[in-house]
Amino acid sequence: MRNRSNSGVRLDYYQRLLNKTILKYQNPVTGLIPSSEENSHAWVRDNVYAILSVWALALAYRKTADLDEDRAKAYELEQSVVKLMRGLLRCMMTQVEKLEKFKHTQHVDDSLHAKYCSQTGRTVVGDKAWGHLQVDATSLFILSLSQMTASGLQIIFTLDEVSFIQNLIFYIETAYRTPDYGIWERGDKTNHGLPELNSSSIGMAKAALEAINELDLFGARGGPLSVVHVLPDEAQQCQAILHSMLPRESNSKEVDAALLTVISFPAFAVDDYEKVEETRDTIMLKLEGKYGCCRFLRDGYKTAQEDPNRLHYEPWELQVFERIECHWPMFFALSVLDGLFNGNKEQVKKYAEKLDSVLLKTDEGIYVLPELYTVVKDKVELEYRTPNSQKREAIGKIPHKWGQSLYIISKLVQEGFLSPGELDPLNRRLVSEPKPDIVVQVVILAEDEYIQSKLLEHDIKVQTMDEVRPLQVFPARVLTQIYSLLGRNKKLGLTGRPKNEIGLLATSKLYTFHDQILAFIPQMADEHQFYLPKDTLLKLDMFANDMGFLSSYWRYLGRPLVIFPVSTNLNYLDVGHNPPGALIGTIKKLQSGYIAGTRVHLGNLADFVTTSCITKLSFLRDPSHGEEVKKFIGDIFNKAPDIRPRLLSSTRMRPRPRSHSRSSVHGIVRRSRSIQVDPDQAQERGSSQSYGGSSQSSGSPTSPGALDIEYPREYPMPQHPSSPSLHLKGSLHPLHYSHQAPCSSPQLSHFFHQGGLPPGKQESISINELVEQLSNTEVLHEQADIIHYLYLHRGPDWEIKIDGRKCCINELLVELYEKAGHWKHWGLVRHTAGLLKKRVEELALAATDLLVRQKQLSVGLPSDREKVIMRPLPPDDLAKIIFEACGEDLSTASLTQELLIYLAMFIRTEPKLFNEMLRLRVGLIIQVMASELARTLKCSGDEASEHLLNLSPFEMKTLLHHILSGKEFVINTEHTNVEDECRLSVSTKKVGEEATEFAKLSRKPYAKMQKSIPNLDPEELEKEDDVESDRQGQWLRRRRLDGALNRVPVGFYPRVWKVLKMCHGLVIEGHNLPHSLTREMTPGEFKFALHVEIVLNKIPQPEYRQLMVEALMVLTLMAENDAGKLQFSQLIQVDRIVQMANTIYLKDQKIPIDVVERSRGAAGICLHFYDTAPSGRFGTMSYLCRSLATILPIPIDKDANLDCTLS
Repeated sequence: MRNRSNSGVRLDYYQRLLNKTILKYQNPVTGLIPSSEENSHAWVRDNVYAILSVWALALAYRKTADLDEDRAKAYELEQSVVKLMRGLLRCMMTQVEKLEKFKHTQHVDDSLHAKYCSQTGRTVVGDKAWGHLQVDATSLFILSLSQMTASGLQIIFTLDEVSFIQNLIFYIETAYRTPDYGIWERGDKTNHGLPELNSSSIGMAKAALEAINELDLFGARGGPLSVVHVLPDEAQQCQAILHSMLPRESNSKEVDAALLTVISFPAFAVDDYEKVEETRDTIMLKLEGKYGCCRFLRDGYKTAQEDPNRLHYEPWELQVFERIECHWPMFFALSVLDGLFNGNKEQVKKYAEKLDSVLLKTDEGIYVLPELYTVVKDKVELEYRTPNSQKREAIGKIPHKWGQSLYIISKLVQEGFLSPGELDPLNRRLVSEPKPDIVVQVVILAEDEYIQSKLLEHDIKVQTMDEVRPLQVFPARVLTQIYSLLGRNKKLGLTGRPKNEIGLLATSKLYTFHDQILAFIPQMADEHQFYLPKDTLLKLDMFANDMGFLSSYWRYLGRPLVIFPVSTNLNYLDVGHNPPGALIGTIKKLQSGYIAGTRVHLGNLADFVTTSCITKLSFLRDPSHGEEVKKFIGDIFNKAPDIRPRLLSSTRMRPRPRSHSRSSVHGIVRRSRSIQVDPDQAQERGSSQSYGGSSQSSGSPTSPGALDIEYPREYPMPQHPSSPSLHLKGSLHPLHYSHQAPCSSPQLSHFFHQGGLPPGKQESISINELVEQLSNTEVLHEQADIIHYLYLHRGPDWEIKIDGRKCCINELLVELYEKAGHWKHWGLVRHTAGLLKKRVEELALAATDLLVRQKQLSVGLPSDREKVIMRPLPPDDLAKIIFEACGEDLSTASLTQELLIYLAMFIRTEPKLFNEMLRLRVGLIIQVMASELARTLKCSGDEASEHLLNLSPFEMKTLLHHILSGKEFVINTEHTNVEDECRLSVSTKKVGEEATEFAKLSRKPYAKMQKSIPNLDPEELEKEDDVESDRQGQWLRRRRLDGALNRVPVGFYPRVWKVLKMCHGLVIEGHNLPHSLTREMTPGEFKFALHVEIVLNKIPQPEYRQLMVEALMVLTLMAENDAGKLQFSQLIQVDRIVQMANTIYLKDQKIPIDVVERSRGAAGICLHFYDTAPSGRFGTMSYLCRSLATILPIPIDKDANLDCTLS
């Protein structure tokens, strides 16, 4: 008989250890492992972690087997793994109805349960009796299933089970926008049942999505139908959000030790090595102790101070858990595994020793890992005084199966029975390895030979859609339809993937279907949905951004392929039917091999087949699926010509006189708009003589983010955007336009109850007369007014006759939308898009991009209709909120969606623009944009709103970027080739133009500056150089912009926390920030920042808000420099500090009383004080410091001197 090798003997020891600590609890019927002998509840997460060590030992036996007995043990262990994984699968499949519902709702009540009965496999608590929504647990199951299948285990047996797993992927793929209860099952750390967006859940979901993609669940015996598919954009979105959140865990947890499972074994979800290091260091710095790591700061679970009679905590009591949080030794095991996987021997040695020191030895001589260590009650006070000084006691489950499993795995790898790669057959651990540079392949396709010939005139050779055959090119919405069939199973009642929009990564692949190769046009090029692609400049700008996106996020075999179509639609041709210069310039850049810093390769589609990433649409092998695909492809490309009646056009117009009479509903579209320049600011413009010394608005002050204009004097300010008189292509008639006087804006509520007309007038309006006018008029805005009125009073489905043919109002709206887009009448485009309730395709994704980066959103104009969005929402729900918030102003509803897209683009590409901005108030941003136009164009608020809504999408994006960045810019007028039509364009101000008089004034000696301020004379100002007047008022404007954007200094919120710690509270405009917040929240907690922001947002005037922020900063400087000496047993009135600083300023500057009265601004503060720079001897911060010393009881020496450490 052969002797056992030493390795075999050692493995037998670990088998005994497993049997006595984990496997002895496994139920023989269900295969599940209960939490304890007394409790039959089996948690999904705990079961998967527990069985990982069994799988690891089976791999070790399989690797080192030298006897048949060892092979038998390996098989026995493998079957235990299969038994448990299939037991969990069976439990989840009994809840298939909840899975199907959750795909569409993402509601906590529709989630799969987090635990089941280990004896029966049934649920053990109700849907609302536990925090069941735990995306990380489901993701861990999928990740482990993938790794085990790749190692050779067969866990999935039937195609029905494959369909269920495919739908589980749909369950977790929205993790980046699904708040859940997280790995500790409690959501917000107060344990009040409030779900949060958790980094650990997002990271585990991202790892699971990447691991199972294109995996055959039947292993080597499988076929096309047993392969599961993941759309790459979902995993990428999880990655982007995860990177933006780390090292933060959630709103209430600034860091969590559970993130070790995300940055290392088992997920390996983070591909940025620096981010991995930062997260690891943060965890060890803030959470590591002698016996393990705390789960998170102020974790009260099982502490001596916790009330065992209730699950939740009161907010004020969280502070009592600080410094006595329980230590979880399993995190030492995770740290050992982390060191083993990254090859850090010192880390392995350090934490292996710490791990051995916290093990307990049973009577049988078995080493077990307890659940946690706690400070006993009589040692709590000593631990408060000196953290990590007291001996702790092991409590909880002994052994803790989750931690015991990780300990065994770490020992198997440490002793050489397994290599890290054997525990990771899918090579997840290599995710942070450097990747080669990406080359993006670009194909430009002309819609027909006409476009092809036009491009050829510029030496640009492209193929037409027909010339690329047999390859087939379809719009992205076809791919959406195809993937809606993925995972469909009638027997289980599963409907497949929800019809969410397809992202850029998915359309950058080639697909095979029935021996055919399919290519797809990106979503951003699809003009059938929202109006943004109708703007060529914006589309080209987004195209360049997409190139950079692909270069950064492409992680697949083969190169990405992007198809850019050029259609006969006049969006791609100018009035001379030539390609616009921007399009030609972009193509020339592509030909050079680089665009926006990205390497590109321009060529023909057939040339890229061998170098592109190709995915097989194997799930379409089902014959019924193939027929369905052919059907909806046919619906798109074989659609019958649209025969709806058109508005008046010359080629089908019978000879009859044009109607020159004004419509009885004239101006109704304009009156539906609610954008208003701030009334206070408008009043200041009207009374600018008292401040700027001029009765005209030309003397309005500007700021670092100000707009200047190069505007021809002869250019008439349009009261409506003019319409071109050229012929529309085909049968459309010239759209003549006559300039009209501006209309006043009555109250919106009255307008929409009365149809936008004066009382009594709407009753006299004849519908037949309006229809007749609609049939006769060729003026686009008259058509819009009439259609808008009919839409309001008769509804979208009301039928009318034009030229003897019936059509409904909605059809006319669609045509009006197309014509307005054709002629670039962006105000009408936005209005008709609102009437048609159009929703931008990436709306939910854009909002999510902002929200998960710790930016709250609000939509609607402040403050009556403003609605706050605090968590990600499904697309339709989000659109509904926007339309409700904007009320009857449908133009603003469209503009709100548009701005959300731009804000999301900026936060992805330039996150620094949003530094220290907690809430993005889109309605207020719209008002700021209109206000900037009003000041720059020297026009009224109504005219500025009209100009704003008529900016092209590209110019709107440019204007928003300049306002966010604070760069100075100018607005130019561009004459189009359409009669005398002028359009506005925004461009960055040249460097040479930025030296202005304000900078010179600030460098003058104090006496001269003091003398110059009160003597602002209108006549003198008119004689000043334009550059001088440009700078006057820059700090006032800057404070207004920063206040409107809710921008605060770096590190502002943690510093305010320190101020609260030293006083009884802060009062801002009657709203209290109590001292108790410091007992509930930590300084870096996002929830605390939200509390501060809510109080600051109660201040309506943005410039006054910014002075409050500056006053708070002075208080924080005092708190940081007092070395713990100061404590105030009172409420600090922040607004009093500001008012006193203003009083001291007026006294110092000796400004005449009459000037003071005329220059009184928001909240009674002098406009000159608003316009003072923060720094310097005579800056606002200096006056605020003096005010602080006057108001607060700050200690002074015997000579009444104050130790000034603030400056």
